[in-house]
Amino acid sequence: MGIKETHIVEMNIDPTRLQEYGVGMFQQIATKSALKKAIKKQLVFVNGSIATTATVIVGGEIIDYYHPIANETKTRLKLKLEIVYEDDYLAIINKSAGILVSGNGFKTVANALAQNLKKSLAKDAVNPQPAHRLDYATTGLLLVGKTSSVITDLNKLFEHKNISKTYYAVTIGAMNVGGTIDLDIDDKPAISIFEVIETVKSERFSFLNLVKLNPQSGRRHQLRKHLLAIGNPILGDSIYFLEGLQLKGKGLYLHAQSIEFSHPVTNDNMHVVLELPEKFKKLFVYNYK
Repeated sequence: MGIKETHIVEMNIDPTRLQEYGVGMFQQIATKSALKKAIKKQLVFVNGSIATTATVIVGGEIIDYYHPIANETKTRLKLKLEIVYEDDYLAIINKSAGILVSGNGFKTVANALAQNLKKSLAKDAVNPQPAHRLDYATTGLLLVGKTSSVITDLNKLFEHKNISKTYYAVTIGAMNVGGTIDLDIDDKPAISIFEVIETVKSERFSFLNLVKLNPQSGRRHQLRKHLLAIGNPILGDSIYFLEGLQLKGKGLYLHAQSIEFSHPVTNDNMHVVLELPEKFKKLFVYNYK
């Protein structure tokens, strides 16, 4: 079945669903979604019986997790990550283009974190886990949790919109100087705020714009879909583009430039800012960090 990890629950705890109690309980399943997947795959047992998402923990239970041996091969992945900030509880990396944050693939940021980050000395340390996602083609800041409690806290910060993220993109075509895009994505509310920082003329694309973006929600491909919807797709987008205006071979011009939040443990205000990638700077004269 695989390698077994065991956890013994303390006595007389408040009744809690396993799906809530077990986050960070085992190194290989440090997030709620990962735990749910493990339960559905019948890899988690409570007192010798297969657990379900409805299982309630009351105290004293023996919880076993059998993780597939195949997962162990992921630790052999050699992938250098750029670490922007790190402490015992969380880390922030600068994600490169052309790599998945997580998923079923072998080459993912999630699989490379343990080799790139220092081992946490906190009591509830787990294998580092991304706290959110960036698209395969998007570059920039990615927040990572290193303990079960901080992973939970970061998830709550995102859920309650207490983490501010700023992106920069290069868009195609004449564009308003700023505004709010309020368009549902997959039948769910989605809002993006944009501000044009600089516009240059382009022989091929008429105009190219350096645009500052602040998503107010976290829908999949939100910024890319929203900008296409107003007629200003992101340069280099291979999925959301206007016919005849697709730039190939240069990658997506979308960059997660800054992130700001309150540190879940120290309460320090965390505000991390990156410079724009070189390919952005070649198009515009605007100089800043």
